[in-house]
Amino acid sequence: MKLSVKRLMGATAAAALSLGIGAGAQAASHSDTFKIGLVTFLSGGAAESFGVPALNGGKLLIDMLNKGELPAPYDQKGFGGMTIEAVEIDEAGGATKQVQEFRNLVQREKVDAVLGYVSSGDCLAVPPVAEELKAFLVLYDCGTPRVFEEGSYNYVFRTAAHATMDNVSLAKYMTSRGIKVDSYAGVNQDYAWGQDSWADSVASMGVLMPDAKASTALFPKIFAGQYGTEISAVMREKPDLLHSSLWGGDLQAFMLQASARGIHKRMRIALAAGDHVIPQLGKKMPDGIILGARGMNGLAARAKGGELVDLLWDRYKAAYGVFPVQAPFRMWQGLLGVKSAVEKAMKANGGMKPTAEQMAAAMKGLSWEAPSGTITMALGNGHQAIQPNAIGTTKWDEAAGEMTLVDVEYYDAECVNPPDGVKAVEWIKAGFPGAKCD
Repeated sequence: MKLSVKRLMGATAAAALSLGIGAGAQAASHSDTFKIGLVTFLSGGAAESFGVPALNGGKLLIDMLNKGELPAPYDQKGFGGMTIEAVEIDEAGGATKQVQEFRNLVQREKVDAVLGYVSSGDCLAVPPVAEELKAFLVLYDCGTPRVFEEGSYNYVFRTAAHATMDNVSLAKYMTSRGIKVDSYAGVNQDYAWGQDSWADSVASMGVLMPDAKASTALFPKIFAGQYGTEISAVMREKPDLLHSSLWGGDLQAFMLQASARGIHKRMRIALAAGDHVIPQLGKKMPDGIILGARGMNGLAARAKGGELVDLLWDRYKAAYGVFPVQAPFRMWQGLLGVKSAVEKAMKANGGMKPTAEQMAAAMKGLSWEAPSGTITMALGNGHQAIQPNAIGTTKWDEAAGEMTLVDVEYYDAECVNPPDGVKAVEWIKAGFPGAKCD
């Protein structure tokens, strides 16, 4: 696949205009700009429902930040008065390719920071290189807990919670709503994200619904596209519940193929992070699907409301003609986290542009407000975020002509995320010791 590499603020007026940057900013000295690499899927099966919405959200927020259009505490233009200049990279191509692209961003493009990565495989491959280069890297997505459970870094941070809270929340949701489950099956992608999600789901169900039995566990190849074999196997098994952490084009294809065969009429379906395919599927997403968004994102965030979420929701919808799903929300919390760290470091550094070391020191243990709630770097010795989560059930609103979430339940960050220093699956199996739930 050919990678798309484009400077979002470059020599042309059109590129500058797209980020709300005028000719004066283009002529600014290096110390007046902050150059950031944005990495997400812009081609392939993860682009339409995840990568492109994430990048669109990033461009929108960068434009607003450069114009000073956000409310306090984000009203200072850009990052600490520095104009934000973005370099866009397509994440398609695999981990080996992304390692080289990261080196290019740091060594050739001379970026001040990199914000990116959706694939758990990429999030495991790139951090060691960031440490080698002493480059400030912020992972804005990816779900595997292994990044900081198996590694320790100085320059690497993740501003989104890992996937454990998705599956803990799903089990809590079904328990609190009295949903009876005697048996359950899983269809999850065959790599770190899918395997970890299923392990967390089985462990959570084992604690909260101990009489439920795990049956068929299927792991199709990522971006397989065709799921007839898996659907047939699950329908033969006839479980009460089907769990899936499929995402992107895989989830779109699976839901279209599965709903055409009426699988949702034979069993409940729980999607750990499924909100991002709603704009593409529309009414073809069946009612009654139990659905998360890997945080208090998308429709669940809109239901909560607030000045920041309402502003970004309305601007995103006006710009792109569709509501923002989880991907833009996580890009937003990543960018606002970087802004908070940069400005904290500048304050401690007499207003000077911070180094990678100074930004890393400022980001460690940081807490800030995002459209998805309070983000706190509480795990991984201050390098891994926790955040609130939400689970709801899909229901088509015929009058409005749009999908909604009903029966939404919200979970505090410390209720569904493990404490620092404890591996996620061990925390679950021990019965969630230390969890703080209202």
